[in-house]
Amino acid sequence: MLKKALVFLVVVMLLVGAGFAVWAAVRQPHMIAALDHLKAARSELEMAEHDKGGHREKALDLVDRAIAQTNKGIEAGEKGYR
Repeated sequence: MLKKALVFLVVVMLLVGAGFAVWAAVRQPHMIAALDHLKAARSELEMAEHDKGGHREKALDLVDRAIAQTNKGIEAGEKGYR
């Protein structure tokens, strides 16, 4: 009887641990925050006056690329990649 209870407890602990790992990977608070900051940066760059010698346009392109990569990272995290 004690052996069955111990096995049950170990199985439950493994399931809880696995569930927590999946939850933490999907949640990704830092990636979501980074994405929010990148979107805010893009908005500010769009509102900036003039092109600043081409640098504003280049910054917009780089922020767009960073947003795309961050989205890909979030998607990878949702699939369980680290």
